[in-house]
Amino acid sequence: MNYYTIKDLESLSGIKAHTIRIWEKRYGLLVPDRTSTNIRFYTDDELKHLLNVAALVKRGHKISKVSVYTAQRIREEVLKLNREASSMDDFIDQLVIHILNFDTEKLEDLLDTLQSRFGFEKMITDVIFPLFQKVGVYWQIGSMFPAQEHMVSNLVRQRIIVESSKMNHARNGKTVLLFLPENEQHELGLLFSRYLAQKDTFDTIYLGQNVPFADIHALAGTKAVDLIVTVFVNAMEKEDIEKYLRDLRSLFGNVPVSVSGLQVKAKEPALPANVYFINNIEAYRDLLAKVNRG
Repeated sequence: MNYYTIKDLESLSGIKAHTIRIWEKRYGLLVPDRTSTNIRFYTDDELKHLLNVAALVKRGHKISKVSVYTAQRIREEVLKLNREASSMDDFIDQLVIHILNFDTEKLEDLLDTLQSRFGFEKMITDVIFPLFQKVGVYWQIGSMFPAQEHMVSNLVRQRIIVESSKMNHARNGKTVLLFLPENEQHELGLLFSRYLAQKDTFDTIYLGQNVPFADIHALAGTKAVDLIVTVFVNAMEKEDIEKYLRDLRSLFGNVPVSVSGLQVKAKEPALPANVYFINNIEAYRDLLAKVNRG
């Protein structure tokens, strides 16, 4: 059982703490417990209830009416949102609720709806990537287990692999090397980068997660590549990122490198020549096109 402050609920639901207090007093929406020093705290069930109520209120339901709905009525109304959602934020809110409930079936159904309505690439860029930013907030606060993140990651991972397998086999004769450095495990962005490279008719060498630098060194001596793609998400000192990129450059010479991830954005390391910080999909597509032309 996890416990949350009212500020946690504000961060997770998007409902202001002041509004939550009003809903408590006027409608009895939540019944917080209190610590010995009289600080409110809330349970997992209260968080889930608030998320459902917030989703309905954001879509135009009156809080005075939602507050008297039975739990079954709230579930039914929330399920309707899956069919009626109009904005990406609506879909993200629904995905979060299904993740918290470990509801794989509803997750799959909603992902099917998203892919059918928007197409695979738009689903990934406009829903899935923002979803994982939100999942990160839940994980930091402690309201989401690693197992829940792994569950949705694996569902998305399977979809990227399936879409990649549908690519035609025409190739441009150029090769992209993709890998995550040691201790890096978050590979969805890397998998999607491979998908985009394959779509642009590149051959790809996909090494995946947690690759020792010695393995990269061994590959550099045996295989020529035209672009390198890597990501830094886990905590890493600026100087260590800079050294890693210099070492990579020394192995592959002037081969362009696409580097992205939270650590690069936050630490702003000095980048060697021909190393590009890629902070959005369009920048990556532009780099692929540049390599293809070269």
